[in-house]
Amino acid sequence: MIKKLLDKIFKPKSKKNEADKTTKATPSRPILGTKRTAKKGRNHDKHDALIIQHKTHQIDRNLLSTAAQKTIDGLQKAGFEAYIVGGAVRDLLLSRIPKDFDVATDATPEEVNRVFRRSRIIGRRFRLVHVLFGDETIEVSTFRGSHLESSGDSKVNDSGRIIRDNVFGSIVDDAVRRDFTANALYYDPTSQEVLDFHQGYADIQAGILRMIGKPETRYAEDPVRMLRVVRLSAKLGLKIDNATKAPIAKLADLLQDVPPSRLFDEMLKLFLSGHAIESVTALREQHLHHGLLPMLDVVLEQPMGERFVMLALKNTDDRILSGKSANPSFLFAALLWHEVLATWQTYKSEMPPIPALHTAMSEVIASQAEKLAIHNRYTATMKEIWGLQPRFEQRAGKRPFGLLIHPRYRAAYDFLLLRCESGELPMELAEWWTAFAEAEGEARTAMLQADTTPKKRKKRSRKKPATSAAPEA
Repeated sequence: MIKKLLDKIFKPKSKKNEADKTTKATPSRPILGTKRTAKKGRNHDKHDALIIQHKTHQIDRNLLSTAAQKTIDGLQKAGFEAYIVGGAVRDLLLSRIPKDFDVATDATPEEVNRVFRRSRIIGRRFRLVHVLFGDETIEVSTFRGSHLESSGDSKVNDSGRIIRDNVFGSIVDDAVRRDFTANALYYDPTSQEVLDFHQGYADIQAGILRMIGKPETRYAEDPVRMLRVVRLSAKLGLKIDNATKAPIAKLADLLQDVPPSRLFDEMLKLFLSGHAIESVTALREQHLHHGLLPMLDVVLEQPMGERFVMLALKNTDDRILSGKSANPSFLFAALLWHEVLATWQTYKSEMPPIPALHTAMSEVIASQAEKLAIHNRYTATMKEIWGLQPRFEQRAGKRPFGLLIHPRYRAAYDFLLLRCESGELPMELAEWWTAFAEAEGEARTAMLQADTTPKKRKKRSRKKPATSAAPEA
């Protein structure tokens, strides 16, 4: 008995026993509240893809940000698959420098969160991880599985729109879930290979934007894809595939079911793409302009309104393409201005001009929020730009000097230039303000117009009669 105990303690372990112990001691990766399909294995997954070598695709991995490279390295060293995916790969193949880099991996959000100390899990509809490196944030997503699985954390509404989607799978499953073939490309900076599951590389070379799967079903899953296909086509100069384009007009009403905040984010990308004019033209061609912004289905049908909006969009495109920043507040102020003008005109018959303007501004923004929720940080600036417009018509006394030092003067002045250039106001007004701002001292004072505003009479203060002192006792 004692001999058996001593043998058990001191007898050398065989390699088989050691391997068995290692296998048993290694816990499986936890999957918290999600369904994940069995992994096929990295090599088997590659067999399902066209593998494009560096000598063919010619992607310069030095164009990747340091943060993106560190994210890939960290995940791969931890034993996971990790790829640059989506728009960044597409842009690199089109010889464009990506604005941001997204990473796709077989690691769950919890596993990614454990690999990177400075990271956080975000989202409920789609759970992602933001990995932070200084000022840069890399968005890491787990390979998606089919949302049609009977089990798992997914939900689809009656129209087919995906409400929640936290079903994880393999890279093959993930590629099927991507929207366009050009976005279903996976680049591994380590091997410098691009994995192509849906002929996306060939479509990019041919200048075609094609939906993966049946377009009607994919648009029903996420109606915002109809706006995205228009934006990417205009931005990248890609022709929309006929089958991808065909169902858009009849499915446009599905956008009414999309949360206003999501619509705003997509429209902001569209208008700040540097190709806003082409995008708006394409929206009208695909009948997607109705109901998103008053300017898209009302203002553009008015000659002066259309000219004003197109000038604003051209101004925005020119700034972005020249590497300058564009102010979303200014842009949306321009897009909604003629709606404000029409409402202001209505209220002028009921109240003084300035209160009428403020009432009109609030009403337009409130009604717009039902369709496209513009963030409060933008609407506050929009109101300031609109509210300063009447002051440009006051060119007498001290009022012009006060307007010049207003914090929003420059934005309001640029807005005035658009109004004059479109024909809404005489060009002479813009020329006067340009000259007034550039003049100095007495020359500036000499430009002021005569003040014909009736002066308010000062009220005389009535002096109270002096009270007689009380007689001393």
